[in-house]
Amino acid sequence: MIKKIKENVYYVGVIHWDRRLFDELIPLPHGTSYNAYLIKGNEKTLLMDTVDPFKEKELIENLKKLKVKRIDYIVSNHAEQDHSGAIPEILKLYPEAKVVTNEKCKEFLKELLLISEEKFITVKEGDTLDLGEATLEFIMTPWVHWPETMSGYLREHRILFTCDFFGSHLATSNIFTEGSFEVYESAKRYYAEIMMPFRNSIKKNIEKIERFKIDIIAPSHGPLYKRPEFIINAYKEWISDRVKNEVIIPYVSMHHSTEKMVYYFMDKLIDKGIEVKPFNLSVTDLGELAISLVDAATIVIATPTVLTGAHPAAVYVAYIVGALRPKTRFVSVIGSYGWGSTMLEQIKMFLKNLKVEFIEPVVIKGYPKEQDFKRLDELAEEIYIRHKKDLILI
Repeated sequence: MIKKIKENVYYVGVIHWDRRLFDELIPLPHGTSYNAYLIKGNEKTLLMDTVDPFKEKELIENLKKLKVKRIDYIVSNHAEQDHSGAIPEILKLYPEAKVVTNEKCKEFLKELLLISEEKFITVKEGDTLDLGEATLEFIMTPWVHWPETMSGYLREHRILFTCDFFGSHLATSNIFTEGSFEVYESAKRYYAEIMMPFRNSIKKNIEKIERFKIDIIAPSHGPLYKRPEFIINAYKEWISDRVKNEVIIPYVSMHHSTEKMVYYFMDKLIDKGIEVKPFNLSVTDLGELAISLVDAATIVIATPTVLTGAHPAAVYVAYIVGALRPKTRFVSVIGSYGWGSTMLEQIKMFLKNLKVEFIEPVVIKGYPKEQDFKRLDELAEEIYIRHKKDLILI
């Protein structure tokens, strides 16, 4: 697909309508796009990123349709193959081209794509490329979400190319947005699954880009933002310390004991005015769970035991939560066991990177009894008190 963004600036990326899994890990309910951009200066032509190798033929067709006879520079903002994977083929078609990137990204590209040293031009913060009445300034924006990620600002056109930063996995023929619920939810899911562990880096990078006058934010996945403040303000909310008066309950139950506890516990929380989001792990879309983690004050993992440990689905979720590092303030565990249990130690091990307070868990033997329900009452009350007392709420 080819779209004119501004004078002599073109979208030449590819929509992957039916892709449903990313990195063999992340569900893509709405497909994705690989955004590449062609910038024609009066003197030089630049290709901003490429596409996933699966779609390199479509990128090449787009360049042919635009009658691109020469490419002088291929800017690689990030070495991951969904952006860089077509660089070797583009270099074959345009052998005069140089790959422009930073030193860290260069080393990644040499290892991942076997590009030779002499094909590179390295840049650092504030360096520029003069294309002839089009000047690209390089901005180092590391850890959104790799250490080498950078962005580019096209000065005369006020376009900020941000790579994965501000992206969304959303296949759409309308590459521009001024902001909609669909885009907001897709961008929040993308943030939750990919960017959330890097909240502190994002804060610094937002401060860095806000010094520029921006008409368009052009990420490497999803639509381009004609109203940059829409996505910038959304990110500011997600990375803030504010949380919702909300409890997320990922749960799994084999013989209904844990399920009985979960539903009783949810009712008690709801009675206290706390929003509750349960996720049955046997059927849950992990992306939806990740979105819920962005703002939730408390997570309570509910699991039975399997060979004295937590159920594998609960272990996986504990690992995911620990890896994503949400701004959650409190964590607890509820569940049941038969003859013995090490589930608490196991779950805590995966959550050790979180800056959270563990609230006394409720782990029972067998089917819940009257005294067990009383303990759930106490847990609900403790969460209510902590939310009321300690939180800056959205």
